[in-house]
Amino acid sequence: MAADCIFCKIAAGELPSEIVYSDDQVVAFKDIRPVAPVHILIIPRKHIPDLTAITEEDRELLGHIHLVAVEIARQMGLSERGFRIVNNCKEEGGQVVYHLHFHLLGGRQLRILG
Repeated sequence: MAADCIFCKIAAGELPSEIVYSDDQVVAFKDIRPVAPVHILIIPRKHIPDLTAITEEDRELLGHIHLVAVEIARQMGLSERGFRIVNNCKEEGGQVVYHLHFHLLGGRQLRILG
């Protein structure tokens, strides 16, 4: 845990959040500034600053995060209509909190990127 990391504090239960999923590896909670009707942040409990900091030992964790995302999407009624999983990496990628996290977005037609 990084002492000054807001997501580490949420994962540890030190800061309030609206948790939608939690297990020994990941925590998922509602974004406080949603950009879609469903906007969930999925974070590993392990502090990893960004996607470029992952290592071979994180392989199973990343797979687990995606399985959790699909399960949350099913629970929220998104799996038939569709959803998006986004990771913003570093400053130019739009990352604001430097703790690896994935945005699960859905509940409306999302614009095509590109």
